[in-house]
Amino acid sequence: MKSGKVPMTSASKLGELKFFQKSLTDVIKGVRSHKKDTSKYVSQIMKEIKEELAGPDINTKAIALQKLTYLDQLGYDMTWAAFHIVEVMASPKFSHKRIGYLAAAQALDESTDVTLLTTNLFKKDFNSSSPFEVGLALSCLSMIATPDLCHDLVSDVVPKLGASSPYVRKKAVLTLYKIFLRYPDALKPSFPVSKQS
Repeated sequence: MKSGKVPMTSASKLGELKFFQKSLTDVIKGVRSHKKDTSKYVSQIMKEIKEELAGPDINTKAIALQKLTYLDQLGYDMTWAAFHIVEVMASPKFSHKRIGYLAAAQALDESTDVTLLTTNLFKKDFNSSSPFEVGLALSCLSMIATPDLCHDLVSDVVPKLGASSPYVRKKAVLTLYKIFLRYPDALKPSFPVSKQS
């Protein structure tokens, strides 16, 4: 009988990855404790984040994206993870969705290829029964408002001026302001509804 290591299956690798996954707190502490060799530490963390984002587990992806968002605030690029951001935005779980929308607000813009993939996500979340999901989508749209997104979504944002929730109405007004700045042609057809609200 041969002794030695048992080969790891992909399921056991995934379990090990989840078990040993660093949290956002771990990364923050690590960055602070590696003042002299921060770039070396961050490159190791980036490698781990890429492995975590490549896996199928949405919880692991959300935590990886949370860490990547923090590193982006320190000046490290996260635009390479744009497709994974959209994946986390599409999660039905609010805690994941919130991480995805935050990352989208930081990383997506006109030059990002996947920005147009978010159109249907916004439409879906604008029709959510939760005012917090609607507010989250409105806030993100105001940050990444491209002319194409504004053109496609202005007709979904204007009705939110009459929402029953004051929270949603306030977010809709602020988002419309950004839409009108980025896509002035939206002002004329939506002005009558805006005036009544």
